[in-house]
Amino acid sequence: MSNEKEKKGLNISAKSFIGAIVVIFVLMVVTYVLTFLVPGGEYARIINENGDTIIDTAGGFTAVAGGIPFWKWILSPFLVLTADGSATIIAVIIFILIIGGVFNSLDKCGVMKYMLDKIVHRYGDRRYKLMGVIVLFFMLMGSFVGSFEEVVPLIPIVVSLAIGLGWDSITGLAMSLLSIGCGFAAGVCNPFTVGVAQELSGLPMFSGMWYRAVAFVLIYALLMLFIRSHAKKIEKPILEVEGKNFVDDPKMDKALLLFVIILGIGIILIISSIFISALKDYTMIIVAIMFLVAGVSASLTAGIGGKGLGTTFWNGLVSIAPAVIMILMASSIRYTLEEAKILDTILHGAVDIAGVMPKAAVILFIYLVVLVMNFFISSGSAKAFLLIPLIIPIAQIFGIPAQLCIMAYAFGDGFSNVFYPTNPVLLIGCGIADVPYTNWAKWTWKFQGLNLILTSGLLLIGLAIGYA
Repeated sequence: MSNEKEKKGLNISAKSFIGAIVVIFVLMVVTYVLTFLVPGGEYARIINENGDTIIDTAGGFTAVAGGIPFWKWILSPFLVLTADGSATIIAVIIFILIIGGVFNSLDKCGVMKYMLDKIVHRYGDRRYKLMGVIVLFFMLMGSFVGSFEEVVPLIPIVVSLAIGLGWDSITGLAMSLLSIGCGFAAGVCNPFTVGVAQELSGLPMFSGMWYRAVAFVLIYALLMLFIRSHAKKIEKPILEVEGKNFVDDPKMDKALLLFVIILGIGIILIISSIFISALKDYTMIIVAIMFLVAGVSASLTAGIGGKGLGTTFWNGLVSIAPAVIMILMASSIRYTLEEAKILDTILHGAVDIAGVMPKAAVILFIYLVVLVMNFFISSGSAKAFLLIPLIIPIAQIFGIPAQLCIMAYAFGDGFSNVFYPTNPVLLIGCGIADVPYTNWAKWTWKFQGLNLILTSGLLLIGLAIGYA
């Protein structure tokens, strides 16, 4: 890793920040223009037996007055904090700030560099095997635990490791963020997409797992081929890679062991959320607390001192603060659509279009509808409450298995999370990896295209074999 990278800590680079802000603002403007072009409307909603608000298909769709005042649109990045779901936004902001403070402390006391040099020294000659293991780990966390936002603390570590192994920042971002997004979308046992959607559909929890597991394997193979192909093009000869002159330091080993053990306990707790439902709503909090405890303990063990820890933590918090602006601006797009009452109108139009399609096209259209809605609503569970009550009746009319619709929903929700600029986690990941969003989009669109073909094929095969 270059000296420049070591000194930066966990910063959002100015270039990445400005690029992301410009893209989001353009999308905000486009969204505001839509409020003049699309008439207002809303579906009737009811409270189901679990206390969740869902669309009442029997109640139908009603035209209502739409639009949003200009002042509300301008202030929407701040007003979003007063809307439904603001608690999640606030939690993400606090989560990101803690990560910034902790990572900077670990970076300044030398624990991060020591850990990365140790890994490079040990696995440098087997770096592509290590790549395969890391990609698989992140995909498994996304597919079986439903982790996504929780991966943010690991992004700068994997990016720095990729650079240390002779690759680049894009490779590291793909090994971490793109991998967990693919696992999240494969949704073998994802509680936040597949689990919620199956519950709303009346299907047994995590039923039909076998075909999603097949999809997981194929997506993993495609992802590894794509990342490895890029890494081979830009890799440095192994002799130029750092870590070859690594020397063990007992004090740093102790600090590193402490960090790994505490963070490992946090990961075990997250994995336990598969079996302990009470933990599902607190995974982000668990990661934040465990990362904070692990980082502070390791930094103090490495000898940074209480005063130095406070200073470096504050500096790290300030360096990641621009991410807050990106989160609020990205979240304001959904707020504008809901305040203008055009989100339901867009959805209603899509439902009407599906009604005149041939059977094979309907399942792909459902995939497309979820892809489009994911641009505005990044939360998988929130989108399930909105879409599943509409998707399942359409499926019944055309004789499409509900299980296949759930798979289409998971695909539509997950992959685009790591492509759409309205997803705050992607913007933060690009920022801390020092990869401008436009560069990421140019690189990853090819994978998204290939993956779209693969997953569409899986849906059509599922329809042909009667997957249910």
